[in-house]
Amino acid sequence: MEEIIKVENLTHTYGIGTPFERSAVKDMSLSVYRGELLGLIGHTGSGKSTLIQHLNGLLKPTSGRILLDGKDIWAEPKKIRDVRFRVGLVFQYPEYQLFEETAYKDIAFGPMNMGLKGDELDRRIRDAARFAGLRDELLDKSPFALSGGQKRRVAIAGVIAMEPEVLVLDEPSAGLDPRGREELLEHIRAYHRERGNTVVLVSHSMEEIARYADRIAVLAHGKVLMRGTPREVFSRGGELVKAGLDVPQTTRVAMELRRRGLEIDPAVYTVEELRDALLARKKGGAR
Repeated sequence: MEEIIKVENLTHTYGIGTPFERSAVKDMSLSVYRGELLGLIGHTGSGKSTLIQHLNGLLKPTSGRILLDGKDIWAEPKKIRDVRFRVGLVFQYPEYQLFEETAYKDIAFGPMNMGLKGDELDRRIRDAARFAGLRDELLDKSPFALSGGQKRRVAIAGVIAMEPEVLVLDEPSAGLDPRGREELLEHIRAYHRERGNTVVLVSHSMEEIARYADRIAVLAHGKVLMRGTPREVFSRGGELVKAGLDVPQTTRVAMELRRRGLEIDPAVYTVEELRDALLARKKGGAR
C-alpha cells in the first residue's frame, strides 16, 4: 500500500527546561496509507491528540519528521498553511468553534480561505453538507439554533468542504446519544467509501474502531503498542486487557468462552462473527 503520511521517529516534549517537562509522544513511527480508514485508540494521555496535531502542522516536532507524500511538512515552514488544506483536522467538540450567521456561511469559511468562490464554492458546501448528513433546509439557519448533533455536523462539513486528502477526526461522536453517534459514524463511513480519501478516526471506543476501521493503531504512553487489522489487533485481546485497554464486548465474550474450554477464535469482534463461529461449532457437533 502507498503511504500518504509517514510519522518518523516523532518526539514531542512539552515544557522543555521547566519542572513540568514531559514527552507526550516518544520516538513514535507510524504509516498512514492512502485511501484507508485508520483507527487510533488509546487511553487519555496515550499521545493521540498530540500525534494528530502534528499531522497537519499544528504542532512542530521536538525531534523526528512528518512526511506528506514523502516530503517533510516542515521543509518549507512558509507553506505549512497548504499542508493544513491537504490534511483537515476536526477537533473534539468542534461545534464550539462555530461563529457565522448561518450554517452555510460556517461551512464556507474554510474553502473561502482557499480562494474558492461562485459555483465551485457552492458545490463544495452542499456536497460537504450531504456527506455530514445535513439537510439543505438547515443551511440557512443559524448554527446556534441547531441541535448539538447538527452543530457537530456543520463543523465536520466545514472541514470536508476543503476536500482534504486526509480527514482526521478527533472523537467525532463524543457526547452524542447512541442514535446520533451511529448516524454520524455511518455518514463518515459513506464519505470514506464514496470519496476514497484517507480518514484517521480517533476514538476511545474499541466498539467504534472495530466496526469502522480498516486498520488500527493502539497507542500507550506515547508509543505505538500494536498495529494491524482489527482481527490482528483483537487476536491479542489478552495483551490489550493487561495494558488496561478495552476490547469490543464480542471479543471479550469470545475470550471468556475460550477460557472456559470452548474452541473458538478469540479474535472475533462483531456479533455476526461470534454468531457464525458458534453456529459452525453446533453444525460440527461440538458442545
